[in-house]
Amino acid sequence: MNALLEFGKLLIPAAIVLYAVYLMVRSFIQREIDLKKLEVRSRSIETILPVRMQAYERMVLFLERISPQNLLIRLNNPGLSARDFQKILLDEVRNEYNHNVSQQVYMSEEVWNQIKNAKEDLIILINEAAGQMPANASSIDLAKQVFQMSIDRKVDLINHSLSELKKEIQQIF
Repeated sequence: MNALLEFGKLLIPAAIVLYAVYLMVRSFIQREIDLKKLEVRSRSIETILPVRMQAYERMVLFLERISPQNLLIRLNNPGLSARDFQKILLDEVRNEYNHNVSQQVYMSEEVWNQIKNAKEDLIILINEAAGQMPANASSIDLAKQVFQMSIDRKVDLINHSLSELKKEIQQIF
């Protein structure tokens, strides 16, 4: 029994010291892991941040390019019929969108959906305006109709999308 007591006197302090060393090593390793994670994250941010900013810039440019006032002025050709001009406008909007669709990975789902809705709203607006045109209407007539209908709309989804995009940029930077 005396030997067991002596063995316990040695074993208990050794176990306490061993446990304390274990806790210190575990704390040290956890701190190192956290520092490595932070380092990887900062390198990732340094790499992603410029690309993300570029994506936001491209989407602002996309929204500006498809706004009716810019789109109609840039593409108008007085020698075209309204139907031909409608096709050109729709092709331009779709091409611009397809060119920038990959930028969605850098922004929130909400902002991306607003951008998509703005594009779809513009396509609907162009088609509605073209549907109201007589068969012999010119591209100027269609441009006037699209412009007038865009002014008459209560909510301008393109400007709203631009505003939300800018808010998201300000939150990030």
